[in-house]
Amino acid sequence: MASDDEITADPTQELPWYEVKKVPIWLMKAITLFWVGWVVVYLGTGALRSLRSLLIVLLISLFLSFAIEPAVNRMERWGIRRGLGVWFVYLGIIVGLTAFSAAIGTALATQIESFIDEAPGYVEQVEGWLQDNVDEDIDLQEFSDEFVEGGGAADLANRFADDVVNLGQTVLNVVFQTFTVLLFVFYLVAEGPKARRVVCSFLDQSRQRTVLAVWDLAIEKTGGYIYSRAVLAFLSALAHWIAFELAGVPFPVPLALWVGVMSQFIPVVGTYIAGALPALVAVLDDPKQAIVVVIVIVAYQQVENYVFAPRVTAQTMEIHVAVAFGAVLAGAALLGVVGALLALPFAATAQAFIAGYRQHHDVEEDALNESAHRRGRG
Repeated sequence: MASDDEITADPTQELPWYEVKKVPIWLMKAITLFWVGWVVVYLGTGALRSLRSLLIVLLISLFLSFAIEPAVNRMERWGIRRGLGVWFVYLGIIVGLTAFSAAIGTALATQIESFIDEAPGYVEQVEGWLQDNVDEDIDLQEFSDEFVEGGGAADLANRFADDVVNLGQTVLNVVFQTFTVLLFVFYLVAEGPKARRVVCSFLDQSRQRTVLAVWDLAIEKTGGYIYSRAVLAFLSALAHWIAFELAGVPFPVPLALWVGVMSQFIPVVGTYIAGALPALVAVLDDPKQAIVVVIVIVAYQQVENYVFAPRVTAQTMEIHVAVAFGAVLAGAALLGVVGALLALPFAATAQAFIAGYRQHHDVEEDALNESAHRRGRG
């Protein structure tokens, strides 16, 4: 009969589960890190969603601070304190926006009122054309009476008034966001040198130079973007003012300013928004003028794309057309209209920074020629 020691030493005896094979320590650490990382990513994603509006406000503030800092720096060289210089810039912007909005609003309200007053005449013209070309028995007098006396015109005016009220509520929300942005911009510009000093205090000297170089480059490119847009807007407004004046379009100066500003400062769809209002005003005054307006806008757009824009942007913000278009699409996909507005100066800054710090190599001309020759034979 076997002893107890022999039974214990038997290698074939089944061991408890926890002694068969222990879990490696590295695997436990990996599992722990995975779940900790998942929790951090989950909470971080939720925080970003919640703070999205604040982040957009900060991005807009940073962009505007870069845009107005060159003007504030110039006033500082004239002996004006930075904070006071920011207020001067704000005053100029507010005056310009107020005058612009008043001119456009007056033009649009006047044309809508004129359209309501002249609606019966338009109906008679349509009726005469239909009788001459479609059927002599067509009578639109009842429709005209209903529009004027039955309340159609009043309903149109009331709907327009309701739209103005709704627009006013939206404007209040925008005003609140605007005050927030202006507050951030004020401190970013007025305390700009102190902010750079604070940021650099966390970095070693080599990285300080890189950060300051990128900071200055962003200011330069953003200022160049605003300057180039302003020059192109002025040229566009001048050209359209002359064209609208010659064509007899009502309110040529406000409409020309509208086209100039909207087409330059709203990417991608700005040209269409810019052309819609003058075409609408022209239709309400004389449908033939609307055709002239569309032709003028399309023709000038081609001249600007191939003549003015390349020369102006080459002096202020060098960026390839394909890069600019792709940047606008990417910015719009990420942040909507705000991303589209910020995309061009960001792309110009990134392109200039990469071009300045990347390593350049000589191009093998023989290899390029051989490659072109092979493609030609193929």
